[in-house]
Amino acid sequence: MTSQVSSPAEQADGTDETVVGAQRKPVGAKDVRRLDRVIIRFAGDSGDGMQLTGDRFTSETALFGNDLSTLPNFPAEIRAPAGTLPGVSSFQLHFADHDILTPGDAPNVLVAMNPAALKANVGDLPRGAEIIVNTDEFTKRAMQKVGYDTSPLEDGSLDGYHLHPVPLTTLTVEALKEFDLSRKEAERSKNMFALGLLSWMYHRPTEGTEKFLKSKFAKKPDIAAANIAAYRAGWNFGETTEDFAVSYEVAPAATAFPPGTYRNISGNLALAYGLIASSRRADLPLFLGSYPITPASDILHELSRHKNFGVRTFQAEDEIAGIGAALGAAFGGSFAVTTTSGPGVALKSETIGLAVSLELPLLVVDIQRGGPSTGLPTKTEQADLLQAMYGRNGEAPVPVIAPRTPADCFEAALEAARIALTYRTPVFLLSDGYLANGSEPWRIPEVDGLPDLAVRFAQGPNHTLDDGTDVFWPFKRDPHTLARPWAVPGTPGLEHRIGGIEKQDGTGNISYDPANHDFMVRTRQAKIDGIDVPDLEVDDPDGAKTLVLGWGSTYGPITAAVRRIRKEGGRIAQAHLRHLNPFPSNLGAVLERYDKVVIPEMNLGQLATLIRAKYLVDAASYNQVNGMPFKAEQLATVLKEANDG
Repeated sequence: MTSQVSSPAEQADGTDETVVGAQRKPVGAKDVRRLDRVIIRFAGDSGDGMQLTGDRFTSETALFGNDLSTLPNFPAEIRAPAGTLPGVSSFQLHFADHDILTPGDAPNVLVAMNPAALKANVGDLPRGAEIIVNTDEFTKRAMQKVGYDTSPLEDGSLDGYHLHPVPLTTLTVEALKEFDLSRKEAERSKNMFALGLLSWMYHRPTEGTEKFLKSKFAKKPDIAAANIAAYRAGWNFGETTEDFAVSYEVAPAATAFPPGTYRNISGNLALAYGLIASSRRADLPLFLGSYPITPASDILHELSRHKNFGVRTFQAEDEIAGIGAALGAAFGGSFAVTTTSGPGVALKSETIGLAVSLELPLLVVDIQRGGPSTGLPTKTEQADLLQAMYGRNGEAPVPVIAPRTPADCFEAALEAARIALTYRTPVFLLSDGYLANGSEPWRIPEVDGLPDLAVRFAQGPNHTLDDGTDVFWPFKRDPHTLARPWAVPGTPGLEHRIGGIEKQDGTGNISYDPANHDFMVRTRQAKIDGIDVPDLEVDDPDGAKTLVLGWGSTYGPITAAVRRIRKEGGRIAQAHLRHLNPFPSNLGAVLERYDKVVIPEMNLGQLATLIRAKYLVDAASYNQVNGMPFKAEQLATVLKEANDG
């Protein structure tokens, strides 16, 4: 779903899919209050449809024109035990009339579909927050299952909140009594009733969700009609009940966006689009060799839908086969990609080393998750940096880049492609579960503004022997990039050997010569060290003495924390790394300017280790490995203490 943003003076009313700003006003005499931002969390069993509910509310919010950021949070099990704390699935959405950077620290509104959802999430709520609970699920057995000895709806434990007890299940079943559905089937639509109620409370458009339901259940029109009826019933309940005397307006954030066409996008979707755009700008077919793994599988699913762009996807029998097929496609002249998470990187490491030796372009997309081993498959972490840097035998240097936001995954894919194709090397792209599943508005770029990634394949002999014979040397390098020629198999006269055994410089013949091996190892390292990357930009308006250095998905929480400190009068600088290998050439000079350097990471200090080793800077490390992103307030407290100390 896309929407247009013009300058405030140019905005006009538009249709469901064009102009930001269309909204449905409630009718009646209820109070309407204006807010600048809201944080809502939907929570229930993993079978209650909380991710779908949150996604639909997000889509309508994006269409309305608010800036937004989301945090889906769900169990690793496909269907975790119903009514238990480990089985709680939630979706948090932060939306505002101004530029925001995170899904928010503490929800203003919690929708709890059962006692487990309430108990798992109530601790995150500030006093005065609104809680909407499905009272039908608060049975004695359900409450005892999660440790409630008395009903929290009646024992006074929620007196500090605005509690709205609503029999969501009963109201949904009653609204659908005219449909030929069993009670169990009707109950499944209670998430749509809740969505309708919240859509009324915050003046969200409704047409898009109704279109979505008709499309989703196109082959089951009765189910589509029932869900739409439940959705409308939720809206009408909010409109007519006395329990909800107030609705809220959060105006569009048009002034936060440059003019253009926008859509809501998740990190994995943006990354998939970036890969497709890269293949088109390189005029190469895109080949994805992959094995499904959380949280990277969405990229495989999305790319499989785009055969019309010359995309070929191969779901292999395992991780090793996936990267082997991708490397073979790179040898054949394709733009080759493999997607995985940390456990898959471990299995792919031998073939990544082979790609380093062959010097072929290959994108290794690692959507990081909590580890080690299977770890926390649906939770986020940044703990694969050292694995990407060094997780291979021998000296096998690989460029590493990392996006900072869900929308930035598109640009990061293009940059990874540029490096891989220009320098003939595998490249690591390190995203993570927070970016992959989170979403935000994305300005759709003009095609002409995308980088030119055109590749020139070897066409014929490139070296003349002493006897005057013209031959093709597969390891004769470009003097500027040190990249070797890319020769497509079947091109006459370009026959050459491939394999993991060391090659002789220039000729590509097998070589066991010690001096040649030393030269090739150093040359491959020099090629990576010489990659052209932009200088690191530093945000330091006040001449601060403390620098906060981050990478990857910590960008949003760090930036939000820095804003809070500056708003309180503190002086603090911020810089964020996209290129982790090689580092920007000015990084050392930047670090020298500051008395203190603080590096927040969702690991135990991997970037800090690299910074200390390379630049001999006593960087302070602040770490978190609980499977969740940093909170802005938490970081602001830590950074303020470091800045004042």
